[in-house]
Parts: sequence; structure tokens; C-alpha cells
Amino acid sequence: MISNQILQNTIEGLKSITRIDFCVMDIEGKVVSSTFPHAEEYEGYVQDFVNSPADSQVLQGFQFFKVFDEHQLEFVLLAKGDSDDVYMLGKVASFQIQNLLVAYKERFDKDNFIKNLLLDNLLLVDIYNRSKKLHIETDVRRIVVLIEMDNERDMNGLETVRTIYTGRPKDFITAVDEKDIIIVREVREGESYEDIEKSLQGVYDLLTGDSDNHVKIALGTIVQEIKDVSRSYKEARMALDVGKIFYSERGLVAYSNLGIGRLIYQLPIPLCRMFIREIFDSKSPEDFDEETLTTINRFFENSLNVSETSRQLYIHRNTLVYRLDKLQKSTGLDLRVFEDAITFKIALMVVKYMNYMETQEY
Repeated sequence: MISNQILQNTIEGLKSITRIDFCVMDIEGKVVSSTFPHAEEYEGYVQDFVNSPADSQVLQGFQFFKVFDEHQLEFVLLAKGDSDDVYMLGKVASFQIQNLLVAYKERFDKDNFIKNLLLDNLLLVDIYNRSKKLHIETDVRRIVVLIEMDNERDMNGLETVRTIYTGRPKDFITAVDEKDIIIVREVREGESYEDIEKSLQGVYDLLTGDSDNHVKIALGTIVQEIKDVSRSYKEARMALDVGKIFYSERGLVAYSNLGIGRLIYQLPIPLCRMFIREIFDSKSPEDFDEETLTTINRFFENSLNVSETSRQLYIHRNTLVYRLDKLQKSTGLDLRVFEDAITFKIALMVVKYMNYMETQEY
């Protein structure tokens, strides 16, 4: 459960303070971590010590100590030297390792609980029973944040996120697949969506830095009880997908700000195809040339303002009017009329959604 690297870092830290060499072995006498070479030579002594009733013993110039995890022998610690001072420091070191075992076991249990909570794998009664056992408050306001980095989860990114949230003990950092980092974040008293987004923008900046790393951050809505955390996770997951389809330029996407994209995302594909056929007949927006598409998008960006759009496109107003008239003849929709413009905009979004869903099938 606890990694060899953690144990190695621990005994190296203890050696730097005490100037005493340490070694941790498993109950079979295999070296787990050590600050001195050839520790494997003591394998036989460790096996004999494991089978003895003593909790500590002096052998071959080393103090031997048993390290237990809930009354189960887990490791044997060797401390070099046979003086009383070495004995005392060895007891301190074994106590430190024992506490690490407890802490990492609790972290592992909490991580499993949070994963199952996110995936809706727990009954309501189990959620509250396990929360109580793991000392997790059930009525704390929380929100789920989803971070996607490139195609697969970057372990450096995961550690960076954990470092950022070190000072927030009620937050949980985990992952349920190889692509995403998940934060179950406590929402403190008086903290608003705007405050949360502002802090996440700082996380986004740290993860992207000066590199070309592709990072997307999505968040669900604030929930009042732990049983609703899975809902916030589903919302964040939807926000991530909807953001990729309709708001690809945004690094941070919130479920509460998805607008009409959220509605389109929930439409069945056959209904979308029917809608597109009704609007464009046998044509599709993908059949328009680049000039026409640029004109349409810029016209929407400028709230259907002909003068401003023609200015930004560096064309005469009459040229823009000609293009809009040409588009009206081919589609039957006049983008200068608000109702037609809304229909056309929705149709473009539906086509984007359909294309995205087709790529997900492969």
C-alpha cells in the first residue's frame, strides 16, 4: 500500500537528522529500502527475528525492530549500532513508519470511497456509514472539478494538483481513468462560482505554463450533501464534452454556463439528422466555402451588425449584403432576420455535435 520510494525518502530523511543508517525489510527478509549497501546480507537474521517473540533485538551490530500495521507484522527495521541512543532512535523511526502505514492506508480507503462515490457504485446507507468510518463530513458543500491533460493523464500534473491543494484537507484528488484528474473540492462559506473559477484559472495557468500542454478544466455545480457528489461529477463530465464541441477556445468550462450547447448535447442523433434535413434540405453547412463560413461566424460574433461585420472583414457593406442574399437563396434563411439567424446558429451547433459524436464512435 505504501510505496518503497516513500519508505526510502523517510529513512534517508531520518539518516540526515540522526546520522544513523537504517534499513527496512519485509517479513521474508527482502530489502524494501536502505541507506547502506549489501543490506541483503542480513536476510537470514531478519527471518529468525520475525519468528521470535521479541519486538526488538540486537544482532550483528544492528538494532532490529518489528513494525506492525493493526497488530499485523508488516516490516522489520534495522538501525545500525547497539547503543541505547540507537535503540531510542530506532524506536522513533519504527513509530514513524507505523504512522505512515496508518496514514497511507486511510488515504487509500478514502480514495477508493471517493471513486465509488463518483461512479454511483454505493448504496445510500453505505455512503453515510463509510463516510462516518472514514471521518468524512457528509454535509459539507462540494463541487467536482475535472481536469483533462493531453490524451493521457500526466503524473507530473497529478502531483502538481495535489501540491496545490495540500493546504485543503477536506478536498480529495483522485482519478477514475487514465485521462482525467478529479478534484472533489470543498466550497467554503461565502465562496461563489466566480471565486471557484478564479482559483481554477490559477490551476490552469500552472498546468499549462509556457508549454503547449493541452489542458481542459470542467466543473459541475455545487452540491449540499455527499450523496450528490456523483451528480456534480456527471455535470463536470458533460461540461468537458460540451466544451470540446462548442467552446473549444475555452480552457475552463462550467456546467452552469453551457447555455444551449447543453440542450443540443442531450438530443438523440436521429432527431438531429431530421432537423438538419428540414433546415438545409440536401445541403449541409460543411458544404459552404470558407469565405461563406467566415462571413457567417463573424456576422454572429457582431450580433448581426452589418456595418461592424463588413468593417472587420475589410469588405464593402454591399459585398456583405450580397453574400447574405446569396446565402438566403441557397438555404431560405435570412441571417438579418433574428428568427432565421437563431435557427441557423442552432443548426451549425447541431452539425458540430453530430460530427463530434461520429468521431467518438471510432
